[in-house]
Parts: sequence; structure tokens; C-alpha cells
Amino acid sequence: MILFPFVDYWWFYVGFTIFVLIVLALDLGVFHKNAHEVSFKEASVWTTVWISLALVFNYLFYLYAQYAFTNYDKYTSIPGFDPDQQAKTSALEFLTGFVVEKSLPIDNIFIFAVVYAYFGIPKMYQHRVLFWGILGALIFRAIFIAMGSLLMQYQWVVMFFGALLILTGSKMFFAGTEPQNLENNFIVAQLKKIFRVHPHIEGQNFFIKKNGLIYVTPLFLALIFLELSDIIFAVDSVPAIFALTKEPLIVFTSNIFAILGLRSMYFMLAGVMDRFAYIKYGLASVLVFVGLKMVWLNEAFGGKFPISWSLAIIAFLIGSSIVVSLVIDRRKQKLDIKKINLS
Repeated sequence: MILFPFVDYWWFYVGFTIFVLIVLALDLGVFHKNAHEVSFKEASVWTTVWISLALVFNYLFYLYAQYAFTNYDKYTSIPGFDPDQQAKTSALEFLTGFVVEKSLPIDNIFIFAVVYAYFGIPKMYQHRVLFWGILGALIFRAIFIAMGSLLMQYQWVVMFFGALLILTGSKMFFAGTEPQNLENNFIVAQLKKIFRVHPHIEGQNFFIKKNGLIYVTPLFLALIFLELSDIIFAVDSVPAIFALTKEPLIVFTSNIFAILGLRSMYFMLAGVMDRFAYIKYGLASVLVFVGLKMVWLNEAFGGKFPISWSLAIIAFLIGSSIVVSLVIDRRKQKLDIKKINLS
């Protein structure tokens, strides 16, 4: 049973979408109106702001769910329904989904860095590219989530995507960390065939007009490449959160909140990602775990693996990979200092 069906909660989706659009308008039109290089401090502040907004929403969502489950006939008439427990479960599902969707894109930060370097995007314009890229990602995620809410009703689809997540996670364990070369990339080659490309960046413009012809700038190519990369990434990301909850409303809101803070997280972590060399193993473990939930664990636990256990396991996998990365990085720094002193 879906607790928050679209037919009853369409107003929630509309209101939430309006809120997101207002926040994005303030972000680009007020706080980042003038193109500038985003500092680590500024990115850290904004990362904190986005996470805080998500946590505030989570608490308000819990209060509303508790009220609705207690007072609305459609819930109180369900035999054995516990309003308080279900409200806590729904809030935990949002939090767990947010943690997963916030963590998985960390691996994509490497792709962002490679794309910016290849197209020669100055740091002062990188926020603009990411802003429009994330706006597009919000639209595509909404489409994928709507499709997922329909497809995930079929068990064979659940099993297929569960197996896909296990396979993807397993491949991440053995994937190399060498920087990618986009020179011979198929997507880049096709983009250059489709569009009339201007060789130089012209301010923060995506398009320019010269001699009566419209050209796209390297900023536009970078934007399209990031958008296509996110679509590919969503094939793993969206099924992963559906493994945690069957509620499209929770999937939608937690996914959107995670994406909203992706820009600031990129600028905060881009310069220090080399210190988190082992985090990919934590992310790979998360994918394998949620894949196992879809193909086995949920059924093994009577249809639903406890969400509190899921949150604890996911937090442990990601947190331990971060701790291991920092410990090993510190040891390497100490060894480097010793070598310098000995020389």
C-alpha cells in the first residue's frame, strides 16, 4: 500500500516544486548573480545550508505524517496501523534515502573535474554550468522517479535493477582511479558533430552569434556532457532509493534535496578528493547492499528489511571508508615528511 499516493498528494508535489524553484532562483539570481570562483569556505557554508534544509524538511515531514496518520480516516481504518511508528519509519526512509543520494554522487565529482579540465572551464564559471546542469537533472530525476514508481510494482523489474546494482557495485571495487581522457570520448565526438562549436569561451555565455550564425561555447558542451552523465548515473541512483522505500513522494523529495546541494559539495571536495582514495569502496558496498535488499533481503525479512538497520549499515559503510581514507592519507603524509627530512 502506498501511503502518499499522487492522486491525494499532488498539492504536496506542486508546493515542493515551487519551493525548489524559488530556492534555485534565489541561488542564481541573488547569491550567485555575479560569476566568481567559489571558495572552500563558501562551499562549506552552502553545503551546511542545504543539509540543514533537508533535515528541517525531514522533521516537518515527520510531524505532518504523524498528524495525517493519526487523524485521516484512510489511515486510521487500516487494521493494526501504528501512526507514531509509521511516521518514524517514513521519516527514517527520507533520511536514509537522502544519505544514499548525497553519497553516491561523490564518485561523480571526479567526472565533473575531468570535464571542466577538458573543456577549459574557468573556476569562476563552473558554478553556472553546474547550476543549469542540476536544474536539468531535477527534471530528468522527476521523470525517472515517475517511471520507477510504475515499473517497481513488477517483481521482475525489482530483481533486474537489484542485480544491476550488485553488478555496478562489484565493478566499482576493481575500477581504476586513473583520470579519464575525453579526447576520444564518443559523447564528446557526437556533440561536436551536432553543434557548431566556438573554440573559445565568451564570458558566461552558452551561445554566441557571429556572422549571422549561432555557435555553442565550451560551457554548453560541458553542460550537455554533465547532463548526459547524470542520466547514466540515475540508472543506478533511482533504483537504489526505491530499494529503501516504495513511497514515490519520499523518493522524490529526498532525491531533490540531495541534488540541490551537489554543486556546493563539488566545490568543497574537488580540491581534497585525493585524500579520500578509499571512499569508492564504501560507495560500491552501498550499491551492493541496496541491490541485495532488492533481490533477497526484503523478502527474507517478510517484505521489508528494517529501515533503521539500512541507515546504520549505509552510514557505517560510508563512514568507515572515509575514516580509512583519512588515516592512510595521514600516514602517507608523515612518511613523505620523514623522507624529506632524511634527504
